[in-house]
Amino acid sequence: MSHRPRIAVFISGGGSNLQSLIDASRDGRLKADIVLVVSSKLKAFGLQRAAKADIDTFVFRLKDYPDPEAAETDLIEKLDAYDIDYIALAGYLKLLPASVVKKYRNCIINIHPALLPKYGGQGMYGHFVHEAVIASGDKVSGPTVHIVDEIYDNGRILMQEEVPVMPDDTSETLAARVLEAEHRIYPQALQKLIEEQQVRSRGS
Repeated sequence: MSHRPRIAVFISGGGSNLQSLIDASRDGRLKADIVLVVSSKLKAFGLQRAAKADIDTFVFRLKDYPDPEAAETDLIEKLDAYDIDYIALAGYLKLLPASVVKKYRNCIINIHPALLPKYGGQGMYGHFVHEAVIASGDKVSGPTVHIVDEIYDNGRILMQEEVPVMPDDTSETLAARVLEAEHRIYPQALQKLIEEQQVRSRGS
């Protein structure tokens, strides 16, 4: 890959991890350009973050298409049009179409608010994760960045950061502490993946 990598970030909500990636791209910690933000919701606040950063957006909802195949085709055509190299899921709550995972194999990453492989899988997101961690009595939690495959929270782990669980934590206070760590490691992990693949491509 001779050009500067081009990133699509997928969101469903506020997009604070999107913002951390935008900031890292702008200040040089992430040597890649975010050129498209894809949202599963029309009113996701992350779309406003993208607009403020002059990044194009695309709202992708299955209900807007006659069938799943038409939706997948349109999404892949959109990614092709922007010459996307990597996809970063940032609070995206849908399972990516299998055809997208196949096309971008080992080039899609996700950030999860727990130390995988614990507290992963379908339905384990947001406050559900933090409530489960607190209920278990675990002393540490923290985010995980991993490669995305066809199964929720299953792919190779790129980076984790441990965050202490305090005796008086609620799901909200633990979430806030984990989110700070997410913002630190997500750009680092994406940069690490890009560098890994650049080294591999030079050696092939």
